Order: sequence, then structure tokens, then C-alpha cells
Amino acid sequence: MVIGWAALTIDARDPLSLARWWAQTLGWEPADPAPAGVEVRPPDGRGPSLFFTRADGAKPAKNRLHLDLYAEDQAAAVNDLLARGATRAAVEQPDDADWVVLRDPEENEFCLLEPR
Repeated sequence: MVIGWAALTIDARDPLSLARWWAQTLGWEPADPAPAGVEVRPPDGRGPSLFFTRADGAKPAKNRLHLDLYAEDQAAAVNDLLARGATRAAVEQPDDADWVVLRDPEENEFCLLEPR
């Protein structure tokens, strides 16, 4: 039996707004909103997507699952993300870490790694 990965689902107070933020961040395409939520896919349609679904209330605690992203220029990417509504997250990472922990506009943590 083969099991494939289709999407990572993310709860959001405003699924459309958060889907648009992530689409811009990743250079992906948001699909038309559906009653269940909004999907964001790579432009070529290949690979897993992100799916944003409505959830009321604030996020209760640190994510137990998060995205690890990378950028050619980590410092410039961090500055851009902060300017677009991300915030820094202090989650006990080491001082010499080669990643930066951020939160999206709805406080979901993600890491921005140094270039590979």
C-alpha cells in the first residue's frame, strides 16, 4: 500500500487572508476559496499543497508541526517577512542556530533556514 502526501492543513481565523500571505511568501498560487477552505499550490501543481480552513479563536500553544523554509538571502527574506506581518518567535533555539524562528500573521511558527 502506498500513501501519498496531499496537503498540510492549517487552521486560521481568516483562511483567505492567511492563504494569500503564504501564497506570496512561497510564490505559489491560491485556488478559488471553497466552503471548506482555501488551497495554496505550487505553480506547476506538483507536490503537496497548503490548505487553510476556518478555526475560531487564537492559537492555544506552540505548533507541534511547522514548516522549514530556506531563502537564498536569509537576512533579506526575514526582513521582507517581518515587513509583511510575520513576527519573531523565541522558542528556545540555540544562540548559534542557522535558522530563524518566525510566526505568520496568525502566529503559526515556521523556520527560515540559511541557504542550502
